[in-house]
Amino acid sequence: MTTTSTELAPLEFAVTRNLAAKSPADREQILQNPGFGTAFTDHMVDICWSVRGGWHRPRVQPYGPISLDPAAAVLHYGQEIFEGIKAYRHADGSIHTFRPEQNAARLQRSARRMALPELPAEYFLQSIRELIAVDGAWTPSGDDQSLYLRPFMFAKEAFLGVRPAEKVAYYLIASPAGSYFKGGVKPVRIWLSETYARAGKGGTGAAKTGGNYASSLLPQAEAYEKGCDQVVFLDQDGNVEELGGMNVVFVYKDGRIVTPQSESILEGITRDSLLQLAEDRGHTVERRAVSLQEWRDGVASGDIVEVFACGTAAVVTPIGALVTADFEEAQPTGELALSLREELTDIQYGRREDKHGWLYRLDA
Repeated sequence: MTTTSTELAPLEFAVTRNLAAKSPADREQILQNPGFGTAFTDHMVDICWSVRGGWHRPRVQPYGPISLDPAAAVLHYGQEIFEGIKAYRHADGSIHTFRPEQNAARLQRSARRMALPELPAEYFLQSIRELIAVDGAWTPSGDDQSLYLRPFMFAKEAFLGVRPAEKVAYYLIASPAGSYFKGGVKPVRIWLSETYARAGKGGTGAAKTGGNYASSLLPQAEAYEKGCDQVVFLDQDGNVEELGGMNVVFVYKDGRIVTPQSESILEGITRDSLLQLAEDRGHTVERRAVSLQEWRDGVASGDIVEVFACGTAAVVTPIGALVTADFEEAQPTGELALSLREELTDIQYGRREDKHGWLYRLDA
């Protein structure tokens, strides 16, 4: 289902303004304390796809409920993918996003795995620009605030047979966001799930699809019951995978930075950006399997000097404790994680030079 994205002409979006849009005063009140994922902008993007028509009927329309046939394939077989990306307001008022071509490529990889059509990168980028053109005022200007963008795609064909859907919808919604963790950046307690797995070899772990997150909800609830903030999963061989929605990174005393890598781990754009910044500083980066035993032994011996998690929503958060039913082990925290976080966010917000060309202006 690959869609070639070479020299595609821009889509012609129809724009329907929301007559019930929030007033500037109401919008500013929301932006004072946006939380995360609870308030939404006035509009959304909608693009249709079908076997016969390809990508068609692109539009920006008022944010609101989506009408689905009860037999829509997504409701029965979970044929769905999504992305997470942020827009940042710089000091001069301009609006930028960060490495969106990587999100476009990851959405295509997810689509391939879930037998969905691959949205061309040009259309992905244009959909973000089109939404910002009407809802750019929703981009906050406060510290550690952003406009969280959620592109998603699902099978909407009304058909109960088990095969790839022949009608699909792509949407883009946006939500002003503050800090992901209440109280700001501080070490979190992590529950080690020894009963449940997030994904398996040959499964959908490397795709950003809702089922992976659904499978993490029960162990995440278990983590909350144990007084923890997040849950970490192991694979069938006892190797560390990732948290419910973030990657894990280990810092060794010799300066090496190691992150788990396998075919069932979602490739994190925030993680890869942080690792690039670390390499720029002279650190050696290793992407490989990391067993739970290596983690525990490394912390016990002092070989591992820092453990942190990272992702689009949270950016970076230190891990302060690893908890199971049998033990609780304090985790070392240090300055590197927060230093890398500061460097990355400074680039994203335009406070530091973007040496890698990662920023993409949306309101130009």
